[in-house]
Amino acid sequence: MNVMKSLLETIRLPFLVLTPACIAVGVGTAYWQTHELNWVSVLLVLVGALSAHVSVNTFNEYFDFKSGLDFKTSRTPFSGGSGTLPANPKMERYSFGLAWATFFITAIIGLYFIWLQGWQLLPIGILGLILLVTYTTWWVYNPILCLLAPGLGFGILMVMGTHFALTGTYSWTSFIAALVPTFLVSDLLLLNQFPDVEPDQSIGRRHFPIAIGRKESSILYGVFLALAYFTVVIGVLLSLLPVLSVIALLTAILAWRTSQGAKQNADNIPALIPSMGMNVIINLSTPVLLAIGLFLGQIGG
Repeated sequence: MNVMKSLLETIRLPFLVLTPACIAVGVGTAYWQTHELNWVSVLLVLVGALSAHVSVNTFNEYFDFKSGLDFKTSRTPFSGGSGTLPANPKMERYSFGLAWATFFITAIIGLYFIWLQGWQLLPIGILGLILLVTYTTWWVYNPILCLLAPGLGFGILMVMGTHFALTGTYSWTSFIAALVPTFLVSDLLLLNQFPDVEPDQSIGRRHFPIAIGRKESSILYGVFLALAYFTVVIGVLLSLLPVLSVIALLTAILAWRTSQGAKQNADNIPALIPSMGMNVIINLSTPVLLAIGLFLGQIGG
């Protein structure tokens, strides 16, 4: 029971809710295109995506423990890892084993959809699997890659991969819809890096809050938020998204407040925590609203 409890902590269970929010966008674009869904395939896609999320989280826990970062980080509700492995080092091998087990679950489900829908899913699948294993050991040491990797995984790869798995095709609609969680999730990790600047720097990491400072990174954070909403508007204007997709803009007011909070409290981590919490709400609610707009838009059309 202690092993199971510790494993549940290493997968960061509350954070997994981001996955169905992003998958919903790909399901929405598939429904918008085909007017039907195979719900068994939808469930299988969700299982594969959740396995991928568990895999990257547990790889992150393992590698941060091995590098010594976990012993230096001051944890917040939204950053710094779970702290499970420093508290219980014997869980190290279990965490590493779970990371690989869920990696292979994702790979097997991906192979099934490649067999079902076509080899064109393979590039997304391979890049996604590489990202799972190498994010903590490679991507986080370059500011641009570190910024883009989370959005790439939860946006472009997850949404477009879902769309292809359900339809057997790619589309401009799935691409532009995928850009919304791409910008938002990259922003999610960007803001969550603010409390970890000093410990991350001590082990050689180099993300934007280290490279250009927290204050300047808060401006970049605001730009990425704006791009997420701008994408929705462009998608509607180009008729790539249904008009009802504009309901995703309902979170823009919260995004504005969060952006201002990030700028004002960039160097005051305790005061920044509420903005980090609102950032999570934006990341969950905006893709869900976009998915609802896609479903309702198809029904209305």
